[in-house]
Order: sequence, then C-alpha cells, then structure tokens
Amino acid sequence: MFKRLWAYIRSWFRQTAESAMDPEIEIQSAIDEARRRDQDLRNQAAKVIAHKTTLESQIERAAGDVGEAREMAKQALLKADEANKGGDQAAVTKWTQAAQSLAMKLQASENNVNSLKEQYEVAVGQAESAKEAVQTNAMNLQELSAKRMEMLGTLQQAKMQESVNSAVEAMSAGVTDDMPSLEQVETKIEQRKAEAMARAELREATPEGAEAELRKAINTTEADAKLDELRAELGLQG
Repeated sequence: MFKRLWAYIRSWFRQTAESAMDPEIEIQSAIDEARRRDQDLRNQAAKVIAHKTTLESQIERAAGDVGEAREMAKQALLKADEANKGGDQAAVTKWTQAAQSLAMKLQASENNVNSLKEQYEVAVGQAESAKEAVQTNAMNLQELSAKRMEMLGTLQQAKMQESVNSAVEAMSAGVTDDMPSLEQVETKIEQRKAEAMARAELREATPEGAEAELRKAINTTEADAKLDELRAELGLQG
C-alpha cells in the first residue's frame, strides 16, 4: 500500500513539474544536451583518429627497425664469410652469432610491423566510422537547431493566441458581469418613460393639476384675445 501511494506521489510531482516547466526552457535544455553529446562524440572521434595517426608513426619506426636489422644481419654474414675464408674460426663464430642475434631481432621487428599493420587496418575502419558518426551527428544537430527555431516560432504564436484568448475572455466576462445589455438598457428607458407619464397623469388628477390646467387654458384664451387685438390694429382679418 505504501509503495503504491509513494509511486502515485512521485507521478503527481513529475506531472506537476512537467506542466510547470516553460517549453522554451525545455527546448533550450534539449539543444544544450545535444551540443554536449556532440562535443563528447567529437572528443572520442579525435582520440580514435589520433590512435590511427600514432600507429602510422609506429609502423614507420618499426619498418625502419626491420630495414636496419636486415642490413646489419647481412653485414654480419659477410663478416662471417670473410673470416671463414681467412681461416679465422673465432671471428667466424663471433659474426655468425651476431648474425643470428640480428636475425632474431629482424624477425621480431617484422612481427611487430605485421601486428601494427593489423591494428592500423582496424584503426582506419574505426576512424572512418568516427568521422561518419561526427558528420551524421552534426547534421542531426543542425536539423535540431532548425527545428528549435520552428518550435520557438510556434511557441510564440501559441503565446500570442493565448494572450488574445485571455483578452477576449476578459472582455466577454466584463460585458457579462459588469455591463448591462442593450435589452436591459431599453427596458430601463421604457420603465422611466412609463413612470414619467404616470406621474403626469396623477398630477392632472389632483386639485393642483386641475388648477394648473385651468391657468393654462386662461392664458391660452388671453393670448388669443391679444392676437385678435393686434390683427385689428393692423387691419388683418382673423
């Protein structure tokens, strides 16, 4: 039970961390890791190629040892032959033994050359493989870098769209929660108009309203009489 609960907690923390991680940081981390691996691969490839170069130098020196041992062995044989012709048995023994020693050295040098050549053939293949690996990885890194630019562009577009969405949602929420609708405004206007007409109607029904209406009628009558008087003075017909 405890193991299951612990696994659940770890999974939850991992998912929370992944969701909280900035995608731009994740992309850059991936690029940095790819570059680090590329550098490690280049370092290993350099060691492989350097080993091949070292073997070339060793083969050259070993071949020189072979040539030197061969020539010295020949010279020892000539010395032994010369001593044999001169009847100097001690010299014959000396130069014969020297020739044998040089022959053994020659054999060892030739074996060393053959061994180095075998190693060199393997090293050549390894060096070519290392070069191909570096080239392939370099192309992959370039592709990943290009993909990074594309992903960053897409990410920026996503962020802009999120900003637009947030702005639209905020505007929608503001209109819905704080701003009255046109229908509500129209209803309020009609209600105020109706209340005003009702107040006017009530005022007319009161004594004060009747008195005001009477005064208005009297004023209208007096005004009409005054207009008739002015027409008469002007000789105009009403």
